[in-house]
Amino acid sequence: MVEEVPKIVVEPPGPKAKKLLERDSAVISPSYVRFYPLVVDRARGSVIVDVDGNKYVDLNSGLAVMNVGHNHPKVMEAVKKQLERFVHYSNTDFYYDTSVMLAEKLVQIVPGEKRKKVYFGNSGTEAVEASLKLARWYTKRQYIIAFIGGFHGRTFGSLSLTSSKPVQRAGFSPLLPCVIHVPYPNPYRNPFGTKDPEEVSQRCLAYIEDYVFNKFVPPEEVAAIVFEPIQGEGGYVVPPDSFFPGLRKLADQHGILLISDEVQAGMGRTGKWWAIEHFGIVPDIITSAKALGGGFPLGAMISTEEIMSWPGGSHASTFGGNPVSCAASLATISVIEEEGLLERASKLGNEIMKRLKEMMERHPLIGDVRGKGLMIGVELVKNRRTGEPAKKEASEVMLRSWKSGVAMITAGVSSLRIAPPLNIPEEYVWKALDIIEEKIGQVEREKGISN
Repeated sequence: MVEEVPKIVVEPPGPKAKKLLERDSAVISPSYVRFYPLVVDRARGSVIVDVDGNKYVDLNSGLAVMNVGHNHPKVMEAVKKQLERFVHYSNTDFYYDTSVMLAEKLVQIVPGEKRKKVYFGNSGTEAVEASLKLARWYTKRQYIIAFIGGFHGRTFGSLSLTSSKPVQRAGFSPLLPCVIHVPYPNPYRNPFGTKDPEEVSQRCLAYIEDYVFNKFVPPEEVAAIVFEPIQGEGGYVVPPDSFFPGLRKLADQHGILLISDEVQAGMGRTGKWWAIEHFGIVPDIITSAKALGGGFPLGAMISTEEIMSWPGGSHASTFGGNPVSCAASLATISVIEEEGLLERASKLGNEIMKRLKEMMERHPLIGDVRGKGLMIGVELVKNRRTGEPAKKEASEVMLRSWKSGVAMITAGVSSLRIAPPLNIPEEYVWKALDIIEEKIGQVEREKGISN
């Protein structure tokens, strides 16, 4: 029987949470941005419990990390077994079986027929850093193209690609040189003033060809184009179907590598192992993290045997491929396969999208609904005709939903981000959406937003 959630026993943040918030502010870096003062005490499946006993439906999955839910028994059992064997022994200097087994599994589930190899790190930003080094080493070229609105991490190399919020870059220049940013084909918001998806796609491709290659940087000096198949922090933006096939053709024409950043969109989140599979192309390099480790720190870069031929000592990481993280990852992949969670993410995601589009008909605050699988964005606007972002309203809907038992965060300027565990009970989903719709209605009435 599914436990009834949410359950708010004291208005959050409660007294215990407030005490910890005071301690946190005294000793933790102010660079951390918390969406709201949720103080987690424990979690299981798709339910989070705070220190004051409030229960929440988790539509965040710990920032798209807990794809099989919190404390899945099979993942926990695998972790316990590995802890009893050994916790660490530097995979970059010696050998152990869990990293080999995980690499063997990853090369099986990535797209493409060519033989693959895997590099392990600790996080998404490390996987992206590794991909930049590999692309430059292999091509002997210096330039990298990235997309406006993309998020690839916060270390210097990956931050040089990131362009989703100015605060992420402010005060840290000079960053990595030879990085060029180009428009991402956002069908709802784009710099070309068109709503036609095909035209958006073609104009973004033409921008690279006509403005970057013909007026700024010769293509033979470009090592790679780095992209998110679905932009995450940028607002859960889904590009037109024609864009990536066109980008693949353009890259092949000039000998440029394509790097698919699957840190947030990968590991089954969209109903396929990798989001790029929805678009029918094979990238040269894939980066993965977040859900890859099943809740433990783990990043990976996967590429072809030909490309990943750099020499020993050229790149490594002491903790990369930690045996406990690898054991958790193997168990997570097994759960996704055994429980049919790719198919479930696709099916449930379609049902959620249908429900959200029905909500859109009733609520003018909703300007756009988009996504694939259980990676869904709901963009809020003050006025559908002008498309003015409803940034404050989105934050208010998020905060009120949390106070009523739904843990959900925002993305981009004014989008609600819906990314629950792939095995979330349907009863939780519909209850959460009821609460979100109620809060949207409240904000609409208070702000005077109507048709």
